[in-house]
Amino acid sequence: MLPPSLTVGLIQLSVGDDPGTNLAATVPLIREAAAQGARLVLTPEATNLLSPNRDWQAQVLRPEAGDPTLSALWAEAKSAGIWLLIGSLALASGDPDGRFANRSLLIGPDGEIAARYDKLHMFDVTISDTEAYRESAAYRPGDRAVLARAAGVPVGMTICYDLRFPHLYRQLAQAGARILTVPAAFNPVTGEAHWEVLLRARAIETGCFVLAPAQCGAHASRHGAGGPLRRSHGHSLVVDPWGKVLADMGVTPGLSVVTLDLEAVGRARSRIPSLSHDRSFAAPKDHDNTRD
Repeated sequence: MLPPSLTVGLIQLSVGDDPGTNLAATVPLIREAAAQGARLVLTPEATNLLSPNRDWQAQVLRPEAGDPTLSALWAEAKSAGIWLLIGSLALASGDPDGRFANRSLLIGPDGEIAARYDKLHMFDVTISDTEAYRESAAYRPGDRAVLARAAGVPVGMTICYDLRFPHLYRQLAQAGARILTVPAAFNPVTGEAHWEVLLRARAIETGCFVLAPAQCGAHASRHGAGGPLRRSHGHSLVVDPWGKVLADMGVTPGLSVVTLDLEAVGRARSRIPSLSHDRSFAAPKDHDNTRD
């Protein structure tokens, strides 16, 4: 039996390349969310570190079992008696090629890890002549979708660039998800153009609540390669199953607490039951209609 409502807390951060400093900024916001009644609290992608310097990453990142940010955050979840979705942590993976994992972790109120999700889709794009990203050079992709339960509610776990692959969200919803999580560190250029519209589309297509805690602003880098600081779009969003934005956190770090009417999922899906209307079809072919 699903609960009729769930109070959630979204945390927006602007992390740098010092995990200890980032943790010190995150913990008070988790405590404040719990104090405001949030049963599920969510942090953004890259909660522990954002850095362009792979050598620095290799120096400070740890495997899951030894990561100090994870240890501190599961202790906070247990102390507060809340569910905590760590949007993602950059973690040493032990891969022979030296690549890291970009892993979202769901922590239960008992402090145990209830679910893990490694980001499926790597952000390998050229934004402009001066800005390009090759996430797959530093991070290895995951290979499975993950549906978990938090406070009795089925939750589909995704990360950032996954947002551009609607079939993933459809499969999560058809598997039972009522909430979809999209922690992110979205680029400002693509964020301005696509972030809100894609999140609203995923909510409408699936009849799910979409919770998208994000990074914002310029990310401090004491161990970078020089040049301009990396920036993130911000605008953490809560979107309801009809596509309405319930919260937009703007461009500064902070906290937003929202109570979700979970019965809205059933109402939206009964009005537009497209999740049950899939049909198989033949693959398209290129018909060349040109004539001599």
